[in-house]
Amino acid sequence: MPYSPITMISGIRHIIFDLGGVLLNIDYMRTEQAFRDAGIADFASLYTQLQQSSLFDDFEMGKIARTDFVKSLQEIAGNGITAEQVEQAWNAMLLDFPLRRLQLLEQLRLHYDLFLLSNTNEIHEETFNRILMEAHGHSHIGMFFDRAYFSHRVGLRKPMREIFQQVIEENGLQPQNTLFIDDSPQHIEGASALGIQTIFLDKGMTIEEHVFRRLS
Repeated sequence: MPYSPITMISGIRHIIFDLGGVLLNIDYMRTEQAFRDAGIADFASLYTQLQQSSLFDDFEMGKIARTDFVKSLQEIAGNGITAEQVEQAWNAMLLDFPLRRLQLLEQLRLHYDLFLLSNTNEIHEETFNRILMEAHGHSHIGMFFDRAYFSHRVGLRKPMREIFQQVIEENGLQPQNTLFIDDSPQHIEGASALGIQTIFLDKGMTIEEHVFRRLS
């Protein structure tokens, strides 16, 4: 059965999705707790959903290598934590892809151009694709989209104006005909500044229950 937006926004032909918190269930507190257990008691001062230190910005934009990122966190912990333990803690936030959301993407793609725009990094991309493969047999989340943009691959991150412009310009999209869905308010503001239509997915909301509805 097809899907229709609950909040009808006239003229939408293209939809840009965030990944974590929109398609992939995540829990930031699991990573925070894992790093606390590893010896970084003030990890929340370094990284949260709303803000993060330059170490995480640089890793998300591909400015530093995976090994350098891991080594920096080892040095911050200062207690002999292994590289494997750092990556396990960093990945702790990544949970699952509900099947209903993947089915929703398949339905929406029949009617809209779909794009993925994610602030992510090499370690997380490897891990969420493994989660997807193990649970649903799909090798890469990008297969559900016309095009996928990952911050560490393009060298830009949300809410930078340039990353939204890149998606718009490379795909010939008109902002007024484009819908962006994200769970971080600062990213919503970045898209809105370019005239892109937006839906903020607040805490407790899901795209399958609060943004789109099944039509009988």
